[in-house]
Amino acid sequence: MLIYNTTFQVDDEVHDNFLIWIKESYIPEVQKHGTLKTPRICRILSHREDGSAYSLQWEVESSVLLHRWHLEQGVRLNDELTKIFKDKVIGFPTLMEIIE
Repeated sequence: MLIYNTTFQVDDEVHDNFLIWIKESYIPEVQKHGTLKTPRICRILSHREDGSAYSLQWEVESSVLLHRWHLEQGVRLNDELTKIFKDKVIGFPTLMEIIE
């Protein structure tokens, strides 16, 4: 099992709208696809600069499935994020392997 994590840096002026969008639009849309499972969103408390930081984590079976999801849905959702929030929200992904 792998963890697909996206860390988001969110400007204060769009903070509330970002959380609404991520919870009410983004997560339900990703869940419809069925590849990424068990979403968890966490506020990052350390290393804060301006704004807020969040980690959105999903479980995924393999990097092959993650790549397919990215092509089929991820690119479009990232474009939507950019269209709505412009440079006020920046995200970067990390793929992690559970070793326990």
